[in-house]
Amino acid sequence: MSQLTRGMVFAQAWPIILGQALVPLVGVVDATVIGRTGDAAALAGVALGVTTVNLIFWAFGFLRMGVTGLTAQALGAGDGEELRALLVRALFLGLGLGVALLLVSPAIVPLALSLMHVPAPAADAAYGFTTARFYGAPAALGFYVLNGWLLGLGRTRLALACQIVFNGVNITLDVLLVGALGLGARGAGIGTSLAEWVALAIGLWAARRVLGPGWWRIERRMVFDPRAFRRLLAINADIMIRTVALLLLFTWFARAGARLGTVPLAANHVLMLFVSMSAFVLDGFAFTAEARVGAAIGAGSRAGMLRAARLTGEFSLVGALLFAAGIAVTGPWLIPLVTRDPAVQAQAIALLPYCALVPLLGMPSWLLDGIFIGATQGATLRNAAIVTLGLYLATDMILRGQGEAGVWIALLASYLYRAAALGVALPRLVGRVGASPARYG
Repeated sequence: MSQLTRGMVFAQAWPIILGQALVPLVGVVDATVIGRTGDAAALAGVALGVTTVNLIFWAFGFLRMGVTGLTAQALGAGDGEELRALLVRALFLGLGLGVALLLVSPAIVPLALSLMHVPAPAADAAYGFTTARFYGAPAALGFYVLNGWLLGLGRTRLALACQIVFNGVNITLDVLLVGALGLGARGAGIGTSLAEWVALAIGLWAARRVLGPGWWRIERRMVFDPRAFRRLLAINADIMIRTVALLLLFTWFARAGARLGTVPLAANHVLMLFVSMSAFVLDGFAFTAEARVGAAIGAGSRAGMLRAARLTGEFSLVGALLFAAGIAVTGPWLIPLVTRDPAVQAQAIALLPYCALVPLLGMPSWLLDGIFIGATQGATLRNAAIVTLGLYLATDMILRGQGEAGVWIALLASYLYRAAALGVALPRLVGRVGASPARYG
């Protein structure tokens, strides 16, 4: 295993950063194509549909994260057979969950939209769009697996190519189905679902390019090995609980803003765009940490793991400093480009210092997430997220008298809580590397 360099880290990270920047385009394209029809109700329906689908689908994001760590460890251990078996095993799981999600969607969609309090004029558009998006559920979850597998191998350029193809097909189909054929919100949902099936096909092509023809022909005993399958399920279950806990945290943050009124809610939404942008970019280094730490653990190299953590940490810190400074300096000029409402502008600018602190305080937790995902420490991630959620809720309630400032201080504190919860477990993880075969999940 060659020594990791800063050049290697950046070469692996930049395609992830670019690919992550393309992820939000799915919702943006759907909303933009509908928005240009001039139908405000359809646009509102699509906006709520995008939020609903993102929340439900991303609850299964463990398929990406769990597979990345396991793949990196198999790569580090030089276990080529397990790399193939793991991919087939995880695809069975992802596609199976996707089919189950599609089958129960007639019950899930109405329930989810009722919780979103969809306005009556937008109800038909929201239902049509969301229902159509579930047609792509098996492909979306299958692609989570393939994306995680490619990232675990460090084949980030192939992962980026798949993301570019997906977005290109999505844009083309949305324009065709909505603009040319006039299918409205449902057409936008169908277009994105078809693009997800194309992305799955491209991901399978990428797997063939890496492994060669017939890569899926593996003995059933290897694919369905009880110990390996139990490990995959256990890690994914823990990461799913972790993801749901964090989704609940950010949902509570949104509700906390709504509790204070329309203007604070809108201002928080604007500022969270800056937070999301910084998180997407810095995740490029966290994802690189997943692959590099996992490979070092697979090889039983404690020095390799520490070097991977240090180098990705250096890039993450520099990125966090740049984003914090960028948000603080450019925020007053960028906020008026996002919203024209003077009250929302004033509120967002007043809260900008809190927003600018998020990259700095959030970076350690994002990087530690990557380290523990690479180490397939699902239970640690789960416990840290649950502790963080509990402490965050308590902090938010204590600070309710502080208004909007209290809402943001509680959010900032949540990043510190998560970093502390993971940081406490880090020495034990480091001590185990190299002490036993590479099976830490």
